[in-house]
Amino acid sequence: MLHIVDDEEAIRDSLIWLAESRRINASGYDCAQAFLDMLEADHVFSPEGDCLLLDMRMPDMSGALLFDTLAARGLTRRMPVIFLTGHGDVPMAVDSLKRGAFDFFEKPFNDNKLMDRVQEALQASLDAGDQALVQARLAALSSREREVMDLILEGKMNKVIADMMGISMRTVEVHRSHILTKMHVRTAVELARLLK
Repeated sequence: MLHIVDDEEAIRDSLIWLAESRRINASGYDCAQAFLDMLEADHVFSPEGDCLLLDMRMPDMSGALLFDTLAARGLTRRMPVIFLTGHGDVPMAVDSLKRGAFDFFEKPFNDNKLMDRVQEALQASLDAGDQALVQARLAALSSREREVMDLILEGKMNKVIADMMGISMRTVEVHRSHILTKMHVRTAVELARLLK
């Protein structure tokens, strides 16, 4: 989902149309607070990824301040931010890039280049979501299961793991089963692929 925050309705409408011409779902917000209200109310990350096109200069809350708010909440990896900026805002936009913004485009911008970059940001959002999911699954493992998993990933057989850890082979089998279940994989090969 492409989220567009710009106080100019004509720009929002044209960007939504442009996104939809590339089969990208898009929604517009006339100010930073309207976007934050949506996030607070019911935002769930989209299965297609999320990206925020953000105007740098807006009344009340600027794009830079909204970016800082999202960054403080740890949302800018799952929702990469692309700034839309006028000439006077370029130093601010460059500073935001250094702090983690995905990109910035100076107005007027090339429509195709902007949408290409939006598609790259959506893919980055999906990749970040996948990484977060794997990290959550790893966090669900007990310390003992982590030890067993490390040995499995080294290619050790159950009997060798049991001997190394001073536990029964049956206990290793139970740990292996729990690891595969918690990591949502069926085999050690799938586990290794997931964690590469």
